[in-house]
Amino acid sequence: MIERMLQVPTIAELRRLVGEARRQGKRIGFVPTMGYLHDGHLSLVKKARETCDFVVMSIFVNPLQFGPNEDFDRYPRDLERDRELARSAGVDLLFTPSVEEMYPRQVLTTVSVAQVSEPLCGQSRPGHFDGVATVVLKLFQIVQPDAAFFGQKDAQQLAVISQMVEDLSVPVQIVPCPIVREPDGLAMSSRNVYLSPEERQQATVLYRSLKQADAWLKEGVPLDEIKQRMAEMITAEPLAEIDYVEVLTYPRLTPVDTASPGQQLIFALAVRFGRTRLIDNMLVTV
Repeated sequence: MIERMLQVPTIAELRRLVGEARRQGKRIGFVPTMGYLHDGHLSLVKKARETCDFVVMSIFVNPLQFGPNEDFDRYPRDLERDRELARSAGVDLLFTPSVEEMYPRQVLTTVSVAQVSEPLCGQSRPGHFDGVATVVLKLFQIVQPDAAFFGQKDAQQLAVISQMVEDLSVPVQIVPCPIVREPDGLAMSSRNVYLSPEERQQATVLYRSLKQADAWLKEGVPLDEIKQRMAEMITAEPLAEIDYVEVLTYPRLTPVDTASPGQQLIFALAVRFGRTRLIDNMLVTV
């Protein structure tokens, strides 16, 4: 019987332990993360425990998905804290590889998912989703889970991974999980720690603008006008600098001018407060 919770830094050790669990007939659930865990991550573990017998979590800050001017070096890390949170949430196996373990030599093979990776964050962070798709497929190959759990906050990432899994016939069930928010509505994110008190207070405008957008949609306000009103609402906060405010179809993320009954849309936004770039979204069915 495998003791809870084990932590391993190597691919070989992980494969051995997951293989042992699989031979015992256990269903394998996987929660990939970059660490600095919060309740959003832990909600994924909870969901995994509901349907799986053996839960693997990875903590790996993936350099392939960071651009040259992004925050790879200052991305928050606290492995001791993460280990205890993972243990208390019910993780069975914690995979904590080094960059050298994951990428021992220069990576010459990457995964690129067209169309769904191109708008929104794909436009402002070129190459980001190639890095995401590459590391997630590599992790799927390493863990070979039955199901993998992803938060809806990174809705474009979820769409990219789902498309990759479908196109490449990867034998894993992708399970979307709802956004977890602070009491004032701010979506939980490891990057929230960067916000000053004033930035943190003003950042609540993101969720307020999304809720208002949903209300405007129900009132029949045209989509272009909704986007304009959202932008005006956000920029009324003096520290907010908009990267994008968009309405697209979901999960294909194609442009849409007029909403059709039964259509699923995503209101998506990315806004900077100082040096911190926050994303948020809301899925709505017309």
